[in-house]
Amino acid sequence: MFNFKESILSNLAVHHIGNQSENEGIKLGKSTINVDDDLRLLLKNYFLKPFKEQGLYTLTHSTDLSLNELFSYASSIFSDPDSLYLQSINIAKHLYESSQHPMIKNGELYVVYFDECVIDDEITDAVGIFKSENKDTYLKVYPQNDSYEIAQEQGININKLDKGCLIFNTEKDHGYKVAIIDSTNKGGEEAKFWKDDFISAKPREDNFYHTQNYMQLCKNFAVEAFDEATRVDQIDLVQNSVNYFKEKETFNVREFEEEVMQAPEVIEKFQDYKTQFAEDNQVKLYDEFDVSASAVKQGNKFMKSVIKLDKNFHLYVHGNRKNIERGFDEERQQYYYMLFFENES
Repeated sequence: MFNFKESILSNLAVHHIGNQSENEGIKLGKSTINVDDDLRLLLKNYFLKPFKEQGLYTLTHSTDLSLNELFSYASSIFSDPDSLYLQSINIAKHLYESSQHPMIKNGELYVVYFDECVIDDEITDAVGIFKSENKDTYLKVYPQNDSYEIAQEQGININKLDKGCLIFNTEKDHGYKVAIIDSTNKGGEEAKFWKDDFISAKPREDNFYHTQNYMQLCKNFAVEAFDEATRVDQIDLVQNSVNYFKEKETFNVREFEEEVMQAPEVIEKFQDYKTQFAEDNQVKLYDEFDVSASAVKQGNKFMKSVIKLDKNFHLYVHGNRKNIERGFDEERQQYYYMLFFENES
């Protein structure tokens, strides 16, 4: 999806953004920053390395796309890359206005222009917007007279990007292709401000999006709507779903239901649940699309295939439902699993 091997960091502006609810204000840099080649490469890796195979977004607005602040500022930069510093000031002010939740940390804002980025096999430029919020403590060892001294310093860990947004100069009429990272806020109201309040983005409805939604639907259906089934049957259904997506290049909902759900009563229940899932999560579920291999790889990480038995055992189930039987021992008054296998290692 991404290839930044030949990308060039051609311009950079840095500002400090405080928390608005604390009246911390903004400290603006006076110009763009010139960096040497070694630092340029280090910064490029710091900004771009965290972006891997992931779902994309598009910029959006409730009434008119041109009213989305980042859409307007990025469009101006793409039209005139030399305007990056002036537009970075507008971006800084917009970020400050979006930083109203008391839990949002202050930090440095970086607005960067990248040349020759590759996304989905297309070469294009990109505007990167990044924010560093967390500081780590480092030890500095240095010679002093005939010995050494040790001091501590606060700095940014270049292996941990807190927040990032890449706006690629493609599909402008649809809100550009956008990649987003927020590694510091996983929940709560403050977690919404980067993607929703500041960037104002929605998922891009591509094959990654469709594949990801169906895999999540199957996982939820197995646990929530198929709850009367045994845990083994739930895991078996999820594994069959994953195998379908791994083996197929294209998705067809009728074929999927017949091969994975199989039983008419399960298919009917799945169809009802699918309608409710789409409404609750405000997603579109298409009947046909090309399967995204990267979405399958990512989604499979979150498909749990483990059965926890009290605090004594964990069973990891990876397929072949016929080799597991569940029962109840009247004498012990306990449930049990019977496993059939050929080899032990």
